[in-house]
Amino acid sequence: MTLDSSKILGGIGALLLFIGVIPYINTFGVLGIIGVILVLIALHGFAGYYKERRIFNNAMYGVFAAIVGIVVAVVIGIAIVLPNITKFLEKLYPSWNGSLATITSLQGMTPVTSNISLSDVAPFIVAALVAFAVLWIFGIITAFFVRRSLNQVSSKTSVGLFSTAGLLLLIGAVLTIIIIGLLLIWIAALLLAIAFFTTKPQPEQPTMATAPPPPTNPVAV
Repeated sequence: MTLDSSKILGGIGALLLFIGVIPYINTFGVLGIIGVILVLIALHGFAGYYKERRIFNNAMYGVFAAIVGIVVAVVIGIAIVLPNITKFLEKLYPSWNGSLATITSLQGMTPVTSNISLSDVAPFIVAALVAFAVLWIFGIITAFFVRRSLNQVSSKTSVGLFSTAGLLLLIGAVLTIIIIGLLLIWIAALLLAIAFFTTKPQPEQPTMATAPPPPTNPVAV
């Protein structure tokens, strides 16, 4: 893969990540997934072009951390919710017999919200908070490895926007507990796209010719 094709794929992938936050466009996160794949392909091409395996390896470490974080968050959430969901539905629908086989019959019943107390919804709040904490921690780990990858790309290409995008991504991951963190991640995706599109091959350094040694004067006998 050439550098030109790698930077085009990377730029398109980063743009897909940028516009993926727009509602009704990024259906089920498809654009985001495609964007990540294209950026990974681009970084693999950069790693081969510049003969620096850490560019791609660090990016993959980040992707693996993200996948692990999602799986752990889902498993923990399910483990907390499942033991409490039946009891919650029984209080919400007193006429329900409590059998999961007849759960579809709840559609025709009227919920009784007056039966619900804070202790009934507490497990679901805990599940949401724990899942968010797990995603937040693994998100920071992901951003850390991606930043390392982009710093190496910046060093090889002399395009400072790569390292800037990586820094914003890491700061945004840390600050995702507030709205500004998501905004920084969104800006980082745009800067990454610009960085890819503005990448140019580095000119080869001219080799210095080695001067011949000076002639030695014969020693008179």
